[in-house]
Amino acid sequence: MKDAEHARPLPSALLSVAQMTQADRAAIALGIPGPLLMLNAGNAVAQEIIRRWPRCAVTVVCGPGNNGGDGFVVAIALLEAGWPVRVALWGAKENLRGDALLYATRWSGSIEPLSAAAIEGAGLVVDALFGSGLSRSLDAQVAGILATVAQRELPMIAVDVPSGVMGDSGASLGASQAVCTVTFARKKPGHVLQPGRDLCGEIVVADIGFPSGVLESIAIDTWENHPDLWRSAMPRAIASGNKYTRGHALVCGGYPMTGAARMAARAAARIGAGLTSIAVPQIAFPVYAAALTSIMVQPVSQEGDFTRLLADPRYTACLIGPGAGVNDATRRRALELLATARPVLLDADAITVFASRADELEQAIRGPCVMTPHEGEFARLFSLTGDKLARARGAALQSGTVIVLKGADTVIAAPDGRAIVNTNAPASLATAGSGDVLGGMILGLLAQGMDAFCAAAAGVWMHGAAALGFGPGLLAEDLPELLPGVLRQLDESRGSR
Repeated sequence: MKDAEHARPLPSALLSVAQMTQADRAAIALGIPGPLLMLNAGNAVAQEIIRRWPRCAVTVVCGPGNNGGDGFVVAIALLEAGWPVRVALWGAKENLRGDALLYATRWSGSIEPLSAAAIEGAGLVVDALFGSGLSRSLDAQVAGILATVAQRELPMIAVDVPSGVMGDSGASLGASQAVCTVTFARKKPGHVLQPGRDLCGEIVVADIGFPSGVLESIAIDTWENHPDLWRSAMPRAIASGNKYTRGHALVCGGYPMTGAARMAARAAARIGAGLTSIAVPQIAFPVYAAALTSIMVQPVSQEGDFTRLLADPRYTACLIGPGAGVNDATRRRALELLATARPVLLDADAITVFASRADELEQAIRGPCVMTPHEGEFARLFSLTGDKLARARGAALQSGTVIVLKGADTVIAAPDGRAIVNTNAPASLATAGSGDVLGGMILGLLAQGMDAFCAAAAGVWMHGAAALGFGPGLLAEDLPELLPGVLRQLDESRGSR
């Protein structure tokens, strides 16, 4: 997964705004003129427009920087292709500099001031106002004109990002919805983090001619989740193996809420753990035993039973949290699990119980640990500010764990700074219990010996893939039964490489 493992950064690599600037400068230093890079960028946008839409009147709205320069290239290319084009500029032409001024000068048509009048009669608007490096809110007039485009339901294609979307965080500073966004070389975090991801519409990544060596020179530490990142690390069953070589997953079950742990256990088994057990209070034993068959139920009735259970070295990974209850017993058991130095996943209640004891939790971690908080649970444990990617990274570094900060744009962060943003989760996953299933999936991969960061990324992606395969009407208990199909597809794609 580290960039050094690949001769060229994977297509799923995400470049920060600073890294993209670095790549531009490196390309120019290697002999690719800046005007050629701008020409290639603008032409890529024009080609996408011609591919997607029938010929119509287009208004290109340009800003005062290089994004505006790209817009002038778009206008020139469309006009040469026979499209009726108007250009509206935010600011004065004489204030343009460098490559942007060059292409503004080459534009043969008139340049109108940016106003609502400039989009009258347009069938399509090209947003080339501000790129991903914007760090301030849009001027009220600019935001108002973009809002007018949306109100009139005019399709808008954005150059790099919709103006107002921050490239490193996806935050909106007044952006309006684009139908399509064309960016260059690689996506940026803002293309995959919300709300930027939704505001971008469909994202097209265009090659603008970076020479070989440019992207390789950048230390990539952020990716969009994709099987290419972790497929080679996926556990594989071998003919000479047995149930113990495939790992023994242990789930700590709660009472009176039993469904969460049962779904987690079933997910761990479905994703490939050779054995899966649930440790449950004696009073809950009949409930669990009646509902489970291939999953073993271990009653824990007396003080010391849980400790004796953990003395069995055949347990290879443990999960606590789903339905566990926010109480001292959950905290004590979490600490016991962590003391074994086995891979441990903390979820739900097992995170919340440390809300005022974050230091105690961090000091207790002895081995690989994954925490899977949603935003509320995260805020109870970590006093961190900033965008989602930065907060997840900060929490991973602070705690020494892999953090899975859940949501529509789940971020998986490792203590060493690597991070992955997941983008395949459908809205149907917003249903009770789906997070418990996710925890069980990651547990099952950990039990089979998969690295914690890869296991978390793989579990999150497969969780989304299973839901996508099911479609509307999804219930959390459907998810484990969909895993064999997802695993089969992954295995077939791995075998074809």
